[in-house]
Amino acid sequence: MEAWRKIRLGDACVTNAGSYSPKDEWKFFNYLDTGNITDNRIDSIQYIDVANDKLPSRARRKVKKNSIVYSTVRPNQRHFGIIKMQPENFLVSTGFTVIDVDVDTLDADFLYYLLTQPTLVEALHAIAEQSTSAYPSIKPSDIENLEIEIPELATQKKIAEILGSLDRKITQNTEVNDNLLQQARALYKDRFIDMRSCDGVLPENWHIGTVSEIIELHDSKRIPLSSRERANLDKIYPYYGATSIMDYVDRYLFDGIYLLLGEDGTVVDSNGFPILQYVEGKFWVNNHAHIITGKNGFSVETLYLLFSLTSVQSIVTGAVQPKISQANLNKVSVIVPSREALGSFDSVIQPIFAQIRNLRAENDRLAAVRDILLPRLMSGELDVSALDI
Repeated sequence: MEAWRKIRLGDACVTNAGSYSPKDEWKFFNYLDTGNITDNRIDSIQYIDVANDKLPSRARRKVKKNSIVYSTVRPNQRHFGIIKMQPENFLVSTGFTVIDVDVDTLDADFLYYLLTQPTLVEALHAIAEQSTSAYPSIKPSDIENLEIEIPELATQKKIAEILGSLDRKITQNTEVNDNLLQQARALYKDRFIDMRSCDGVLPENWHIGTVSEIIELHDSKRIPLSSRERANLDKIYPYYGATSIMDYVDRYLFDGIYLLLGEDGTVVDSNGFPILQYVEGKFWVNNHAHIITGKNGFSVETLYLLFSLTSVQSIVTGAVQPKISQANLNKVSVIVPSREALGSFDSVIQPIFAQIRNLRAENDRLAAVRDILLPRLMSGELDVSALDI
């Protein structure tokens, strides 16, 4: 550790350096909100045409290549990332602290990994919980005042490359899975939706029914755990909310393959399609998602494809807190194919979803390796100086 030195982070970076001004006169914007990035994975970027849409008041922060975006609200939800590519006229929410490094002192990727260590995230979250704002939040100065130990720049780059190689493989696997899901949706659309558009007549033994005919709801088993309760549990099984994994706990409610569909909060995307999660294995889930399996010939996988292509905007209620109730969900009209047609389709898509599950499992293993290496590399316990990277 002799070659490592302690610095105040604010002395080697700047925060929130660039902001949008009306003088920029952009005609359109690409906007990233805090909830649309988790662990450096972006779910969506909102396109805003100023001629037709109002720019959100929080769309103000400018970023550049290697800017780190770090949500100031509830840091333990891990809404952070590092910008490598960006669309034109890109802004991020003022809910982020944007961090740009002094490249003569810090490698941006090294700093990103340092700031995403669980111990440091929890330390920042502890600061957030002491805040007097409406939500647990940190200030840019809380990040700037962090004291960190860093090696020389060449070593920082080696450490970042080791961790980055694992994350790139995880990203590659995720992209393959996204492509597999797109193919599966196209197959479902061709088999069960487009065929009807020719003459409007359904095949024999098909009918127009409701969701209640094809799903089983397991909502009675949902039991939320508070953040205080979860803080004392070992991190083993995923704890799901409506839209993503919120935490990990040492117990589980379900074991198997299920479909989670958002019940309240963020329940639909910009096109009115429901927020879905296809999950497998042992997990806990809070009370913000419906837990679904299929019946009458519908597998969980077929249900996932059906709902991913079915707008449910018309059944969303609640002006302040959007909600999809069990009763309204069960009333949604759907095409119910014959059991024979469903079985034939299932034989096609099950290998696709098996590959998706395999790649997810590989990603879990890669992430576990990364998470084991991360604190050891960041502390200097593992010496990388002799590595040729």
